[in-house]
Amino acid sequence: MAAKGINNGTGLPLSARNGRNANGAPNGSARAIIFAGGRGTRLAPYTSVLPKPLMPIGDRSILELVINQLVECGIVDVTLCVGYLSHLIEAVIGDGAAHDVAVTYVREEEPLGTAAPLRLVEGLDDTFIAMNGDVLTTLDYAELLRHHRDAGNMVTIATRQRPIQIDYGVLHIRAAGDRVYKYIEKPQRTSTVSMGIYVVEPEALAYIPPDGHFDFPDLVKALLRAEQPVGALRFEGLWFDIGRRDDYEEAVDAWFAASMSENGYPYGADVNGNGGPKHLDHETVGEMDMDMDVGNLE
Repeated sequence: MAAKGINNGTGLPLSARNGRNANGAPNGSARAIIFAGGRGTRLAPYTSVLPKPLMPIGDRSILELVINQLVECGIVDVTLCVGYLSHLIEAVIGDGAAHDVAVTYVREEEPLGTAAPLRLVEGLDDTFIAMNGDVLTTLDYAELLRHHRDAGNMVTIATRQRPIQIDYGVLHIRAAGDRVYKYIEKPQRTSTVSMGIYVVEPEALAYIPPDGHFDFPDLVKALLRAEQPVGALRFEGLWFDIGRRDDYEEAVDAWFAASMSENGYPYGADVNGNGGPKHLDHETVGEMDMDMDVGNLE
């Protein structure tokens, strides 16, 4: 799935404008649940006074960009799961009328993780999108929904290849004795990671325990143990995990680069904050080396 570029006014995939997908077909509709209750500890001290989803990208917050992108893909029903500094999120987003979307709120009295808040959301009786509120990407949500439905998955995870830097010299030592036979200084490993964006069937909710903290990786593991179909859409376009300081700074740079570019493409079509891997075919989670932690809220 190729990157579509950024529209410098909204940060949206250019192919998703006017409610149509990359093939020009009308987009389907679905409900979206956005997890926006985390404290954003990796972005401290900024998040001491501002919830992570309201961190600015240009003159708009991350959450506003995410909601506008969902609307452009045909999604007009959004529920925000809020907790930390929720009054600020509600003050900025309101009822969603300014963004042509109906926004409702679920309030967490205590941190519940990235899956347990779904227990509090009413009316989840059809396929829905669940996602972290700090993800900036050019992913086409309508295409993600189509892939999920065509594959017949219980859950589909949007995934991305990402280089992971090890900040130490790595030694390879013989099993017998203490002889070093190889030394690699600060190696980099590329893994397929969760983007923090999921399509979920309502039947998956039965695998969330009735109380306590529960993250999406916990839900995926429970589904895999039960041999339920969990699939993946591999994406090669722009993706930033804004909860990481480096990604946030790079996303800001990309937004400004896009605003100065006549065609709206930051750094060129193939450049992004995640290494620009080649196109990969869709495959199930069981066939890939997936690091679920990268896409999680903290």
